[in-house]
This record gives sequence, structure tokens and C-alpha cells, in this order.
Amino acid sequence: MTHLSAKPSPMTPAALVALALLLLAAHALRRGDWSLCAALAALPLLLLSRQGWTRLVVSAVLLLGAAQWLAAGTQFAQVRLALGEPWLRLALILGSVAAVSLGCGLWLLGARARALFPRGAAMELPQAAAFLLTAGLLALARGKASVPVLLADRLLPGSGWLAVLALALYAAWLAGRFTHPDHGPGEHRRLRPRIWALFSAVFFLQLALGLSGLTELLMTGRLHLPVPALIAAGPLFRGEGLFMPVLFASTVLLVGPAWCSHLCYIGAWDDQCSRARGAARPLVLSRAWTVGGRLAALALTCGAALGLRLSGAPASLAAGLAAAFGLAGVGVMLAASRRAGAMVHCTAFCPIGLLGNLLGRLTPWRMSIRLQTCTRCGACALACRYSALSPEDIASGRPGLSCTLCGDCVAACPHDSMGYRFPFLSPAAARAVFLTLVAALHAVFLGVARI
Repeated sequence: MTHLSAKPSPMTPAALVALALLLLAAHALRRGDWSLCAALAALPLLLLSRQGWTRLVVSAVLLLGAAQWLAAGTQFAQVRLALGEPWLRLALILGSVAAVSLGCGLWLLGARARALFPRGAAMELPQAAAFLLTAGLLALARGKASVPVLLADRLLPGSGWLAVLALALYAAWLAGRFTHPDHGPGEHRRLRPRIWALFSAVFFLQLALGLSGLTELLMTGRLHLPVPALIAAGPLFRGEGLFMPVLFASTVLLVGPAWCSHLCYIGAWDDQCSRARGAARPLVLSRAWTVGGRLAALALTCGAALGLRLSGAPASLAAGLAAAFGLAGVGVMLAASRRAGAMVHCTAFCPIGLLGNLLGRLTPWRMSIRLQTCTRCGACALACRYSALSPEDIASGRPGLSCTLCGDCVAACPHDSMGYRFPFLSPAAARAVFLTLVAALHAVFLGVARI
């Protein structure tokens, strides 16, 4: 009689992975967190796509889950010891569950699991990193903020984890589009204005609905003028309210001046206005404007804020002046940016743009020009709307101060002479890391796009 050796099914470990996730979901439900339960229960469905990044995400969740099981087991055992009750069986059960979670998490990192999830292998690291970074930042903000930062929690209390999952999935998709080897830098150039406009539209739509009476769409329930200059001037007048300055500075530390080309709610307007000329060559503003103009605006806004505070001026007067400054900026976009084909508001009028450029110099992120292959054809300057690629800038091998790392020049260069630079990383790796960070921050900002 011939005995056939039964080979273990490759689905057996996958079934254990699903079981481990469902156990974590049950633990979350036991703690009363129904949206976290739902989010964890949905993770096994991600694995059905066989995308490489999903196994990395689930692995990270299971490894964190193992730590959670061990912490819970230790806590429960200590309670039982203090009460003089039996604790060994409980410790063995939770220890076994932790071991299953740990084993499944490690299995997903192995070669066999990698073979089971072959799709999108080239983008799996950026996509997984974007997902986890987005989820981590939103979870941190959700846990630390004094008010509900996610709209889902405001509309349906406790549902925030579902919003976190949706935004993390969006970040993973976006990182995949940005870093797909078949797309090249052109995909980032094509998508950037669209997702930037999406963020701005969501931001101002929620503001409009909030002003119409739906106050739950305003994060604090109070109106704050959406004028970027108030990031610096507002706290000087009020003597408090450092949330936006801290958010701005933290973002600049992560991605340099890319705040001004990816994340500013007003900058998206200037971007759209500057594209009204189509493919015409953008006007290159001199440093007298890109530095001097914005420095004067910074001195004016901050000086006025301090003067109003010291003089005891009413908040209504300060709000009126701030609104007038914001409307003047819109006028600059409509009158100057449309005609120049360049982002005149961002590069010559907005004081926060100057702060972003200056603080960005403190970070390692740079855009570099390889002079060995550069032919001075001017394709990069034709694509630059930030007046950062004058002939002198190109000859020096680096863009000017007003560069915001938008990346349009990288896609435009026919000789592959433009690229992101970060210490100890190749240009390709630096670009992948930068775009992963940008994708995650965009998703985070989209989730908290409220005043």
C-alpha cells in the first residue's frame, strides 16, 4: 500500500495569521474599542490581494500585538497574584497567544511568505512604510489631542480607527503610485497638483460647512482664519496657540520646505493659478522678490501682531487686518501668478514660505544637479514654478533658496541630472524615502484638514 506524504498547505500559516488578527480584534472589542476591532478584523482581507506591502503591514501589527498580549498577561497575572488567586493558567494562555502572534509576524517576514505575496514587490517597502507611518501619526494625534482630530470621531464617537485604516490605505496606494518603477518621476509630477488640490478642497469645504452651522466640522468649534501668515503672527497676537507653529516646524523637519509644495492649503490655489499659462515659460523672480519681498511680509505681519497685542487692540481689528492680508494674497494669485506662470504668492508674498525655505536648510533634504551630465538645456527651469532654477542656480549645481522640493524638475530633466539628495542614500533611495514621507503626511493632513 502506497502512502502519500501530505504536504503542509501554504494556507495553514495564513489561517493562523487570520486567527491571530481576529484574536487581537476580540481583545480590542473586550476593551470597548469597536472601531479598532473592526479595523483589525478587516486586515485579513488585505492579504487576499497578495500585495507585498500587506504582509509587511500585518507582520508589524502582529509583532505589536505580541507585545500587547505579553503586557496584558503580565498585568492580569500581577492582579491575580495581588488577590491571591491562581494565575499560572492565565499566563500560559496569554503567553501562547503572544507566541502565535509573534510566530505569525515573523513568518510573514520570511522567504516563503514573500513568495506568496509577489505583487508589487518593488514598492512594498514604501507602501508599507506609508501605511504604518500614517496610522501611527494619526493614532498618536487621536490619543494625545484634547479635541477629536478626526472627523469620524466627531460625527460617530469611537469610529476613528476606521478613518485611520482608510487614510493609511490611501497613503499606501499613493506611495505605490509615486514609487512604481514603471511610472518614473512623471507620476509624482502628474499627481502632485491633483492630490494637493484635493486636500485644499477638503479643507475649505469643511470650513464652509462649519461656517454654515455644522460646528462639529470645526476642530475646536471656533473659527480661525485660514491665512498661512497667521501660523507665525497668530501666537504673537494671542500669546498662546502653538499647535500650528509646532505642526509646521515638525513637517519641515521631516520633509524640508515641501510643506509649500504639497501640504499648504492655500498654496494649492497658487499652484492652480500659475498653471493658467499652460506650457509657457514661467517668469523667474529675482532674489529681491523671493527673499526681500517675503522678508518684508514677515516683518509686517509679525510686527503688526505684536503691535496690536501691546496696544490692547480688539481681536476683531486683528481679524480684519488678517483677512485683508489673506485677500491681498488671493489677489496676488489671480493677478500675478496667472500672468507670470509662476507661484508669485508663494515665492514673493507669503512669509511662511520664506520660513519654510529657511528652516528647510536645517534638514538634510536637498535637490541637487549633477553638473557632469547637465547640458544646460533649461528643461528644468521651464518646469519650475518657484523661481529656483535661474541660470546661476543651475551653474552652481543646486536650486535657489525658494526651492520647495516639488520634484517637477526631476521629471522634466531629459538627462536624469536632477535628483533628491539625502546623506548616505542613493538618489533613487532618497527619492523613494522622500515620496513615502510626503504620501504619509498628505494622508495625515487630509484626515485632520479642519480649523
